[in-house]
Amino acid sequence: MAANENNITLHITLEKPPLNLTYSLQKGSGAKYEPVQVQPSKGDDLHFDLTVEIKGTPETHDLPDFRGPFVQGPAGGRFIYLDIGSYAGGGGWSGRLKIPLTGITWPQVTAGGVLQTTVPGTGKNGMPNCATVKPFAGWKTKD
Repeated sequence: MAANENNITLHITLEKPPLNLTYSLQKGSGAKYEPVQVQPSKGDDLHFDLTVEIKGTPETHDLPDFRGPFVQGPAGGRFIYLDIGSYAGGGGWSGRLKIPLTGITWPQVTAGGVLQTTVPGTGKNGMPNCATVKPFAGWKTKD
C-alpha cells in the first residue's frame, strides 16, 4: 500500500519486545476498541502496518493531521497505540505504547510510499516499553 492524496501507510517495527507477551495495534478507542494484527512475542522484532487518513492540505495546515480508526489523541498530539498483554487480547501484564504521529511533514506525505519507524520493545527496566516512546526516532520514508 502506498500513499494517495487522502491517506498514507505506516510501518512500525517493535524491536525485540520481552518474550511471551501478546502485542497488537489498537483499532478504536475507549471501551469500543479492538486489538488487530495480534502477535505473540518470541524475542524477534514485531511488525505492524496500517493506513491513516490525512486531514488538511499544505495550503490549509502547517503540518499534516491524521484521523481514522487507529489514530488517537488531539490535533497536534496524535498517536497510535500498540496494546500489550491483556489489552492486546493476551493475558498477564497489560499496558500500551504510544507511537507519536508528530513530526511527519508534508514533503514526507506528498512523496508517496510508506513511512516507517522503529521503537524499542523493552524499557530500561527490562519490562515492556510502555507510555510514550522516548526517545522517539521519528518517521522516515521506507526504502
